[in-house]
Amino acid sequence: MRFPPFPVDLQLAGWALLWARLELAADGAPAAPAAESLAELRRRAAAEARSRREGGQLPEDPTVAAVRALFHAAGCDPTRYRPSAEALLRRVRKGEELPAIHPLVDLNNCLSMALAVPCSVAAEGSFAPPVTLRAGRPGEAFESLRGPFNLEGKPLLAAAAGPFATPITDSRRGKVQDETRRAWLIAWLPAAALSPAAALDRLEALLREAPAVRLDLAAASPGDADG
Repeated sequence: MRFPPFPVDLQLAGWALLWARLELAADGAPAAPAAESLAELRRRAAAEARSRREGGQLPEDPTVAAVRALFHAAGCDPTRYRPSAEALLRRVRKGEELPAIHPLVDLNNCLSMALAVPCSVAAEGSFAPPVTLRAGRPGEAFESLRGPFNLEGKPLLAAAAGPFATPITDSRRGKVQDETRRAWLIAWLPAAALSPAAALDRLEALLREAPAVRLDLAAASPGDADG
């Protein structure tokens, strides 16, 4: 399997990206057994994240530290703009559970916690290649899932119509909607700590536990709807 089937220009050193095209295994909402398996996966992912890091400080985790170092290299303070995985891990360490959002997003969140790296999910058709990994430029911004977001100095992915994802928050343009059936999952990996092959192995293990979602192995591009 060779993903993504489109060019990605890595202009920031130290990063590796896992791209995985995911799709719902069935039309509509997951059937009861599949929905329950996904709920159990969310519970287990949160419990395992708490157990692995019990008593320790997140910045001491080697992968978390490696991601933070890459933020600094791009010009971003990770204590002010937290990597999304670190934000998730902080929440579950406080006893919160992962909420049910959408099967594609839920799987994305489980992988992010399992690997301790930011993961983005972009609905298919929400961006078009070529894609560039770079730092945000002065004055650059997008409408994020949190509202208007200043991109200057942040690691980001940009496509033909502009930036669409960061390891902090993603663009509203790529948001997974209730009707979304396919999306691209992108894991932001510190190359010195984690390889795309190892990340893919972990993703495939999660997918075996969550039959509501599967890898779509069709070598297709994201689509032409980049606006």
